[in-house]
Amino acid sequence: MAELLYRLGKFSARRAWVVVAAWTVVLAIAVGGFLVGFNGLTTSFDVPGTASGEVIADLEEKMPEYSGGAGTVVFTTTDGSALTDEQQSEISDLVADRGDLIDVEDVVDPFEAQQQLEDQQQQLADGQQQIEDGRAQLDAGQAQLDAGSAQLEAGQAQLDAGRAQLDAAREQAVAAGAPTDELDAQQAQLDAQQAQLDAQRETLSAEQAKLDEGRTELEDQAGQADLGGELLGYADGIRLVSEDGSTAIANVSFTVPRLELSEEAKQSVIDHFSAEPVEGVSVSFSTDISQGVPELFGIGEAVGLVIAAIVLLVMLGSVIAASLPLVTAIFGVAVAILGSLAFSGVVDMASVTPMLAVMLGLAVGIDYSLFVVNRHRKQLLQGAEVVESIGLANGTSGNAVVFAGATVIVALLALNVTGVPFLGLMGTVGAVAVAVAVLISTTLTPALLGLLGMRILRRRVREHLGEGNRHAPPVVKAMPTWRAVLTGVVTILALLVVAIPSLSMRVGLPDGSSEPHDSAAYEAFTVTEEQFGPGANSPLLVTATLPDGTADEDVLALQVDIASTLAAQEDVVSVAAVDVSDDNSLAVFQVLPAEGPNDASTEQLVRDLRELPPIDDDIVLGVAGQAAINIDISEGLADVLPLYLVVVVGLSLLIMILVFRSLLVPIIATGGFILSLFATYGAIVAVFQWGWFAEPLGISTGPILSFLPVILVGILFGLAMDYQLFLATGMREAYVHGSSARLAVAQGLRAGRSVVIAAGLIMVSVFGGFIFSESTMIRSIGFGLAFGVLVDAFVVRMLLMPAIMHLLGRSAWWIPKWLDRIMPDVDVEGAALERRHHLVTAEDDADAADAADSVAATAAPAPAAGRADGESPAARTSASD
Repeated sequence: MAELLYRLGKFSARRAWVVVAAWTVVLAIAVGGFLVGFNGLTTSFDVPGTASGEVIADLEEKMPEYSGGAGTVVFTTTDGSALTDEQQSEISDLVADRGDLIDVEDVVDPFEAQQQLEDQQQQLADGQQQIEDGRAQLDAGQAQLDAGSAQLEAGQAQLDAGRAQLDAAREQAVAAGAPTDELDAQQAQLDAQQAQLDAQRETLSAEQAKLDEGRTELEDQAGQADLGGELLGYADGIRLVSEDGSTAIANVSFTVPRLELSEEAKQSVIDHFSAEPVEGVSVSFSTDISQGVPELFGIGEAVGLVIAAIVLLVMLGSVIAASLPLVTAIFGVAVAILGSLAFSGVVDMASVTPMLAVMLGLAVGIDYSLFVVNRHRKQLLQGAEVVESIGLANGTSGNAVVFAGATVIVALLALNVTGVPFLGLMGTVGAVAVAVAVLISTTLTPALLGLLGMRILRRRVREHLGEGNRHAPPVVKAMPTWRAVLTGVVTILALLVVAIPSLSMRVGLPDGSSEPHDSAAYEAFTVTEEQFGPGANSPLLVTATLPDGTADEDVLALQVDIASTLAAQEDVVSVAAVDVSDDNSLAVFQVLPAEGPNDASTEQLVRDLRELPPIDDDIVLGVAGQAAINIDISEGLADVLPLYLVVVVGLSLLIMILVFRSLLVPIIATGGFILSLFATYGAIVAVFQWGWFAEPLGISTGPILSFLPVILVGILFGLAMDYQLFLATGMREAYVHGSSARLAVAQGLRAGRSVVIAAGLIMVSVFGGFIFSESTMIRSIGFGLAFGVLVDAFVVRMLLMPAIMHLLGRSAWWIPKWLDRIMPDVDVEGAALERRHHLVTAEDDADAADAADSVAATAAPAPAAGRADGESPAARTSASD
């Protein structure tokens, strides 16, 4: 690899314009692909196979109108007074005139909906009164019937008494032989009266039957009314217009799921309700609508680049040299980002994906180019000829860049093993940015160095070299053992103390409370919380599978059973029955929790609802909604973190064993990374969750971004191994060339520390610039990467690792002989390349004889001499500046 990069470097230097033209064509292709294929980004995230995903799938099948995404538009008066009739009318007109909205299913008029709620309550009260009036009427009718029955019974008694008298008279008449004609006439009269009584009795029986039927019907209505009242009572607290009348919420439902909602659809809602502002009314939007794609580059990022430029200027000593890594890094980012965005029409790409690639592309692009430029500059200071120096710089530092980039790329591509699509895509795009940075640093950077020639050095330095002056290598001594012990103990304890807050880490996705305080999302969140309660920002969507064959008349009773069970749960404020599917197989409820979407109680409530046994033995509940989706995503990412850590660390250990030809060096390097990783987690929790120093940084506290721990593992591990590679390879090179193990540690540290310090400062500056991004997600990622690099580069790699390797001594480089024999010699630092290609100084072109003496004296010491003093040519070259 070193020889190939050496030839590539020389070719690029000699055919500089060909290489520049080729990269220009690549950029043009990326721009063309972007213009043709860019199809927008999404601000949503998804983890397949979650519980909320299954609920959404059921809704898509049976009740598609409730399966789409949803958001709220919050209208509130600027002076806190109640909305006037005119303001209400204008808001209602905006809601009604929604024909230009994209992918919008419906927008609920808050005043109409609130009136409907109040009408329902009034209708319920009126119905209850009507039922009571009906009962009174029935009771009065029953009293009349009872009185009629009593009269009939009295008449029947009189009739029976008259019949008895008539029968007695008839017996006497028959006994006396008297005629009975008159008695027969009286009997006919009694029979006629009996017939009248029977007819009246039948009439009363019919009236009683009608009365009983009416009472049954009334009691059924009363039962339904009681159930309806009970169900409506559970919904008490759910409002769309605040009690003081100053705020109204318009619910917006979309035709597509939240995770598939396009930026155009959300922007159309924002534009519609913001285009014609209502006088005296402020309009804000929930994060589901207002959370857009952040800017790829802002003021904070520009400040980070300025700081990086200052570091480069101090490191390289000239404006031209300092600008070269910046130019190549920006060029590489443009190629990688535009090329990746060209595929946004093929795959759903989260908005944070290109931002991550920009961070990585800028940071590693500057660093990798710096490594090559710095090596070339040092070789020129030793009198090397320009093209030869470029080739050697590309074969040595460029070779290290390739292996360092490979560790970062492996760590990023390994994100695909998590099985989380958006996370895998983030890793892939980031890996593309790093790969482009590696290619540019080994091709375009040598080409530009070839064009610049000796102008890469300041004029005074060139004149100084022209006088035959060369830099002598410094004398390096091993550190005292007591210092190594003290450094190791203090460093480990400090990292453990910083890591303590990580024990209380809570993960989630940002809600409106974590947005910038001057944003529409923050205003919508806080106004909704103040006027309607915290739970109004995080309503849960609960589905219930009803028994097969449920009749229409049985639905209400089942809804009440379900609502009562939901309302009985801790931290539930209100439960509203939303709808039932046409086949009565699925019911939908809205549950208002006591606290916000990222509060621990809401998270626990989701778990409690999912753990409930089936209601009435056959009604199974499902929970969705933004809060539930965020919880599912966070848990899914937390579950894949251990697997990802094993894969990344395992693959990178193999690479490091191959590079360092040691078992202990990769192990302690990984152990140091774990310390720095948890220290980074601790700092993130302290700032973003606990709120330490959050106010001066303009940061709102809340749970840690759910995928941040996974992202940090991959990126920080790759970058940590970069610095480990550049420092430890110099130590190994000094050791194999004859230095004692402890002296080799000091020599390697001395040779590589200046460039690692510069590279670390550059990365911290670039990543730190993103802390001031408008996006909360980008802020936390930028802070995590900046702090992680700061701790790992300056504490772990430059303090802890040298101390431990000093204490290990020769055992640090131990490796089984059988393993050493079968491993290829990758020669990361290009020591073998240097032995094959001695530096050719500029004097060779003027005077061969003088140049030979110059080479012997300054640039190409014999291998034996290099081994005698314990330094390789590369080590002396690196240490000479």
